[in-house]
Amino acid sequence: MRIAGRAEAAIEILTDIATHHRPASLSLADWGRSHRFAGSGDRAAIANLVYDALRQRASVAARMGDDVPRALVLGTLVAAWGLTNEQVGALCDGSKFAPKPLSPEEVAALARPDVDRPTPPDHVRADVPEWLWPSFSARFEDEAVREGEALASRAPLDLRANTLKADRPKVEKALARFAVRPCPISPLGLRIAAPEGAARTPNVKVEGAFQKGWFEVQDEGSQVMAALTFAQPGEQALDFCAGGGGKTLALSAAMANKGQVFAFDRDRQRLAPIYDRLKRAGARNVQIRPPGDGALDDLAGRMHRVLVDAPCTGSGIWRRRPDAKWRLTPEALEKRSAEQHEVLGEARAYVRPGGYLCYVTCSVLAEENENQVYRFLEENPDFELVSAEEAWRELFGDEAPRPWSGDEMSLLMTPKATGTDGFYFAVMERRAAE
Repeated sequence: MRIAGRAEAAIEILTDIATHHRPASLSLADWGRSHRFAGSGDRAAIANLVYDALRQRASVAARMGDDVPRALVLGTLVAAWGLTNEQVGALCDGSKFAPKPLSPEEVAALARPDVDRPTPPDHVRADVPEWLWPSFSARFEDEAVREGEALASRAPLDLRANTLKADRPKVEKALARFAVRPCPISPLGLRIAAPEGAARTPNVKVEGAFQKGWFEVQDEGSQVMAALTFAQPGEQALDFCAGGGGKTLALSAAMANKGQVFAFDRDRQRLAPIYDRLKRAGARNVQIRPPGDGALDDLAGRMHRVLVDAPCTGSGIWRRRPDAKWRLTPEALEKRSAEQHEVLGEARAYVRPGGYLCYVTCSVLAEENENQVYRFLEENPDFELVSAEEAWRELFGDEAPRPWSGDEMSLLMTPKATGTDGFYFAVMERRAAE
């Protein structure tokens, strides 16, 4: 397919997303099934264009003076893909599979110099929903626009060397043709830079090194969250919201297959991928606990570490799921906040005296982070907040990029501050009985 056909396909998919309020991944999959002639390279390029348009929807709409799918695609080709106005005009020739010719208004919008454009509001520059801007800007203050812009960029592909089977140099050598580089923070992390334009991220899961269990695909921020849990060989740890098992695998490797990691999730379907992942990784100290009556009763008060990777809005992973930020509502945020409060209240029961409750979200919002932690501490005086910053310095030194910290105790990683997805981490110790 020519770029004109890819642009028209992106317009069609964005229209489906807007009309039917569907996740972008579903609309892209349906388009691919109904257009079998499109090769894998075409589908990847179309997906890139769709996601780039969604990442920068507000700022591109302001540039074009319209937020309809066609305006978003044309504006994205210039703002994010680097095409000239003339190139965009040339591909819109109205031929079969190509967008129709530009209207006078579109020509004017594309041609208008930046100096002649009015400065849009901060939430538009940051590509953050307007209703959420007061909370977002209060969190990041003078850096709010730049933090939003970073969340509206493409994400790299990060990998974690599985130390149960391989070290980082071994994985780096196996994947050398992908130009992998060590991550700047995680000592086990490797990074493949985000592609530009129509280029696609390599499918590393077909590589022999992956099939052998030498590495896992895991954002560096997620790797760091697992490392900050400080699980030690021989301990008893509970991953209370294990999902597909990314952090469970990291805990197992950190514990060198010694001790026990219990993987639990309320949603049985979310747990489904963990079985194959554990086998491939060679993780032998993991016991899966599917949801059910009394599933964790025998663990009460026994765990050295309980990791709560709580359900959240996902505002920290907007780079990867940009459509989610435009679907987010105040009601959804309120619902997630209630779930976080509930899950923390449940997880506390499994922490032994002197043990640690580690709270993680992939959100950058205080409503889901600090607010939840301080509410929990007020309701549970037998727990106290301890310094995650000290753990950070011990693990990563003073040269690593620095996360945000509003209280100098908990930590917030972001694409701008640490080059990772957005992750929050706090650790609370359960006081030993007097």
